[in-house]
Amino acid sequence: MSPTTATTAASPVLPLVLTEVEAVEVTRLSPSFVRVVFAGDQLADMGVDGPWLDQRIKLVLPEEHGTLPSLQGVGADWYADWRALPPQQRGHMRTYTVRELEGYGADTRLVVDFVVHEDGLAGPGAGWALRARPGMRVVLLAPRRGVPFGGIEFTPGEATSLLLVGDESAVPAIAGILAGLGCGASGTVFLEVPDALDFQDLPAPTGVEVRWLVRGHRDVGSRLVPAVRECLGLPSSAPGADPTVVEVDPELWETPAYSSSGEEVAGRATNPTSGPLEGVFAWIAGESTMVTRLRRALVQEVGVDRRQVAFMGYWRRGVAMQS
Repeated sequence: MSPTTATTAASPVLPLVLTEVEAVEVTRLSPSFVRVVFAGDQLADMGVDGPWLDQRIKLVLPEEHGTLPSLQGVGADWYADWRALPPQQRGHMRTYTVRELEGYGADTRLVVDFVVHEDGLAGPGAGWALRARPGMRVVLLAPRRGVPFGGIEFTPGEATSLLLVGDESAVPAIAGILAGLGCGASGTVFLEVPDALDFQDLPAPTGVEVRWLVRGHRDVGSRLVPAVRECLGLPSSAPGADPTVVEVDPELWETPAYSSSGEEVAGRATNPTSGPLEGVFAWIAGESTMVTRLRRALVQEVGVDRRQVAFMGYWRRGVAMQS
């Protein structure tokens, strides 16, 4: 990628959609969310085998006064070419969730909800969303219809009940999961957000209860962790634990198919039949400290089968996450 402002389309032979898209609608949904609707010629090529669920995509966002890297002549080595650019020219690559893909053909629109906060600590993604206006452009990396892409971690197998947990950063993913559930699904959803104005109407099957929690100016997880522990039949905090001391892996990512710690996962199944929380699949994502606390509760205190859980550290307060 060369550091120009050219808008040449990506090669159709790439096994993913790699293209520039343009913001056509920008809406401040609430204090913590900005919704951006993107348009682009290649959005019609996006697709997955089944519902979108928690499908991840990547956006390359320009610096405030910077330009996007050109897609002129990109090929299989596009990532290495992008990384080779000076930081001020390549922008920032960040991971988001498909909130919705609307329309068909040339009228296809990609909807992305950005989490924002105006406390002076906003990262590149939140900063871009706060200044977003129609006409602004970003580079999109997304699944191409008919080609394996990855990026979906909601794999409940034959689970009969669900436990979905997340802070504001996980709201778009949980919204996608709920939209993809069958009418017979059952379970409980816990969502913690900074403000009651951040509550969203998330349609869910009648057997799924959605609980919103407001934390205000308290630490992330201050309402969420005790609520989930209570749901699990545990005391509000781990016995003998110092709540101010938590060893956190900022890149915590553990699913039935992958472990960021390098733990052996070969042969794991996603259809547990016995043990604590029998028949339940737990999906937990958000700030890494919160996720770590709940991982310990489920794995160490409850003794849940590791094949029936997904723990994902989407972000870490005060730490710049990797692209």
